[in-house]
Amino acid sequence: MISVLLADDQTLVRAGFRSILSGEPDMIVSGEADNGERAVALSRDLRPDVVLMDIRMPVLDGLAATRLIGADPDLAAVKVIMLTTYETDENVFAAIRAGASGFLLKDAEPADLIRAVRVVAGGEALLAPSVTRRLIAEVAVRRVPPPAPDLGALTSREAEIADLVAQGLSNEEVAGRLAISHATAKTHVSRILTKLGLRDRAQLVVWAYESGRALPGWLHPR
Repeated sequence: MISVLLADDQTLVRAGFRSILSGEPDMIVSGEADNGERAVALSRDLRPDVVLMDIRMPVLDGLAATRLIGADPDLAAVKVIMLTTYETDENVFAAIRAGASGFLLKDAEPADLIRAVRVVAGGEALLAPSVTRRLIAEVAVRRVPPPAPDLGALTSREAEIADLVAQGLSNEEVAGRLAISHATAKTHVSRILTKLGLRDRAQLVVWAYESGRALPGWLHPR
């Protein structure tokens, strides 16, 4: 079962999410929070697989709450999906840097919400790739990346795979592109995250932009 914590200050919004997720045989809503401070506390108590976190909440906003969750080593297995009303909200980019695994528009279709929770719980890929790409590209175009990325201890194959992940490819798509097995692709991605000290694939995308490894507009990586 995938346990989900709902964090939104609007009761009706939480009720809607609960109704959608509770109808799935592999999901359970383990708790609800009406502010960011409560969301962090419940995350520590309940250890949910996924937190659906609204950006704008009283007491402590979703962005600050996500930072606290992302910085707590005891909550490394807790994944955050940031909820936003506007896909161009730059707070989403900051949230990914803070540890959120992706974001979802609050007016998304129920099927998209369900799929997003499963994807993030499985640690597979970024949410809503088309929207995610537009958002990160819009923010990244305003930044001036350094001339050369720090690849750390990455091998040439790992650097190649990091480029593909930065383009939004899933492990399955990476495997198909490089003619390797899905398990091998997954292992490479895990090693890349460990070597770069990154929490998940979302932060790998941000790293690719900030290091200059990927270009704004989702052109080919350098």
